[in-house]
Amino acid sequence: MRHGFIKVAAVTPDIRVADCVFNGESIIREMKFCVERGVKIAVFPELVITGYTCGELFLQDKLLNSAVATLHKIIQAGKDMDMLVFVGLPFELDGKLYNVAAAFKDGELLGLIPKKHIPEFSELYELRYFAAAPKKNQIIKWEYNVSGITYFGNKLIFTSKEMKNLRVAAEICEDLWVIIPPSNYHAQAGATIIANLSASPETTGKHDYRKALVNGQSARLNAGYIYSTNGEGESTTDLVFGGHDLICENGTVLAEKKRFENGFITAEINVDRLVYERRRMNTYAISGKEEYEYIPFSFNSPYITEKNEYGEMEQRLVKIPLERKFSKTPFVAEDQKERDEHSEEIITLQALGLKKRLLHTGIKHAVIGISGGLDSTLAVLVVCRAFDMLRFNRENIISVTMPCFGTTDRTYNNAIGLAKELGITLREINIRDSVLRHFKDIGHDEHIHNVTFENAQARERTQVLMDLANECNGLVIGTGDMSELALGFATYNGDQMSMYGVNASVPKTLIRYMVQYCSEECRMKGKDSLANVLMDIVNTPVSPELLPPDEVGEIAQKTEDLVGPYELSDFFLYHIVRWGVEPDKLFRLACETFIGEYTEEEIAKWQKSFYNRFFNQQYKRSCMPDGPKVGSISLSPRGDFRMPSDAVGRLWV
Repeated sequence: MRHGFIKVAAVTPDIRVADCVFNGESIIREMKFCVERGVKIAVFPELVITGYTCGELFLQDKLLNSAVATLHKIIQAGKDMDMLVFVGLPFELDGKLYNVAAAFKDGELLGLIPKKHIPEFSELYELRYFAAAPKKNQIIKWEYNVSGITYFGNKLIFTSKEMKNLRVAAEICEDLWVIIPPSNYHAQAGATIIANLSASPETTGKHDYRKALVNGQSARLNAGYIYSTNGEGESTTDLVFGGHDLICENGTVLAEKKRFENGFITAEINVDRLVYERRRMNTYAISGKEEYEYIPFSFNSPYITEKNEYGEMEQRLVKIPLERKFSKTPFVAEDQKERDEHSEEIITLQALGLKKRLLHTGIKHAVIGISGGLDSTLAVLVVCRAFDMLRFNRENIISVTMPCFGTTDRTYNNAIGLAKELGITLREINIRDSVLRHFKDIGHDEHIHNVTFENAQARERTQVLMDLANECNGLVIGTGDMSELALGFATYNGDQMSMYGVNASVPKTLIRYMVQYCSEECRMKGKDSLANVLMDIVNTPVSPELLPPDEVGEIAQKTEDLVGPYELSDFFLYHIVRWGVEPDKLFRLACETFIGEYTEEEIAKWQKSFYNRFFNQQYKRSCMPDGPKVGSISLSPRGDFRMPSDAVGRLWV
């Protein structure tokens, strides 16, 4: 439960039609299995206590009375399970029969939610037996509760006292398939998780539609959605049921049970993420709360009291590892085909942005500094794509390599080879003498390799590019990426500045893969020389090359030694900016995601460093050049991310 995660289950138990006693025992058995696995919310199918296919037996007192008696036994069995449970049964009230979901916890029936939309078509003929949910909630007698009452209605939301963002509502089967499902109103009233108790028969191809429907609803509602449907054990007189259970979160399928097998699936829903997304979207409207009844429940404390090493009693948090896994590279798709498609799409978006800027300004030349590193390589590939779209001569792309104190043979040769293989114009301008002259002008000792030593080179390179652009009436193309912008790892008025930044919303971990993708594409087209250059660039350590090489001529200044591993930085960036994850939770996610690769001390060190740099360096992002957004987030001060340059990061560090 800690950090906004709640473990949930969708369960399809073994049942027998009209055998409530057997079904109750089966439900209790599955509840125990769920508890053993740390489940806090369990959802069972529609009419599971009796079976969905009882037909005329639904009208028999014997069945109805047995169903209620069985519900009571199930509720009592769950008294010490610390789990919110939903089960389906027929329930008679004021002479009408309802198809209801019973919600209970800690031996108390919290409420009965009747189905609102009763189908009467094709193989579905529930209207023959069941009435639709009344418009208003009501309080009814339930003698087994301490209070002697419970709630009845389809506008009930069950709220956790310990997790302020956990608010659970329910709908039943057909309710989801109609034009305006009840869950729409539940979410508007604040529900963050929807339980659906269903009895959905299988026909060819229906499972794909069902999956799309459930997942799509979770996306529309920005909600978690637990879908449980009945399976083997129902009558096969006319239909077969497959037990196709699903757990979704905001458009992502977290778990899907194999059809035609009973059992259960579990997943951890990130409730805080859902609330953050709703808060971020000003089109998400909360309304109609006055029509709902909010019913509180409690979970056991996640703390235990025990003796410490000094024999003193103290509270200790029970740490339960997350089963849910998070990608180490959230900006990069895990499936290779999807990664390739994303890479192609992003390069196209970048090129289209530049194409528009060139057309608007009437400029037909581009000037770009190439270092033999990842960022400038992707940028020059994008420029070539844009020029090809415009049918401009690639010779109008002026690539400039500017060797200085830190340039190595490897990066220098890769820059030369890249320009040659792409058929673009190459200019080599050694800036060593210019920088030394500048040091003399400002009185700086060239042997002192401090920030002045480094930044003077970066600013000299930018000056060269700007002046060359003026000479040829060209556009200076920025190469800096989003990871560098987040960390502020750019020289102000140096490589931080350009006339259009094509990599502005592409993180470092993604750039590495995109250049690799381009290499593979070139090899498939028989361009082996270019492919080899690109792959060597991919395998080159990331460095600004502003300090002299080591004694054997290799790169001595490695960026990740200074700002931390980019896979960690990008992980932090994604979860902070996209989902607003708070520091303690971010640390937990990182520790569980990178277990065995980084120690907790290393993760804590680089997380603190990231927060410090992220807040302290906002002033650089506040005046960054235009550049296209290509993914889920951007740090543009004109677009996604507006933050004052003087914001204090004390709460986050």
